[in-house]
Amino acid sequence: MFEGEIFVAHDLEQAQKINGKVILVTAFTEPGWTPLFPRLGGVITEVGGVLSHAAVISREYNLPAVLNVAGATQKLKSGDRVRIDGRRGTVEIISE
Repeated sequence: MFEGEIFVAHDLEQAQKINGKVILVTAFTEPGWTPLFPRLGGVITEVGGVLSHAAVISREYNLPAVLNVAGATQKLKSGDRVRIDGRRGTVEIISE
């Protein structure tokens, strides 16, 4: 479980701006995103499953990840504060 601010990134270039332990929200990740994971507090993706890149790398870095959240990049905004629980698969908005 992790509580923190959201950083919405629509591509890897935007994600390079991450500074500090934020929760990355994106459509999906792929191997090029891996160097970002040590800087994250958690991950939310719109697609993915237990064997997706985001899931595997999140487990390696012991990060909570909630995947397959339809419309996450539209519903959540950078700066929103949320609590994610990777074990339960929940995203709770604390403040917008």
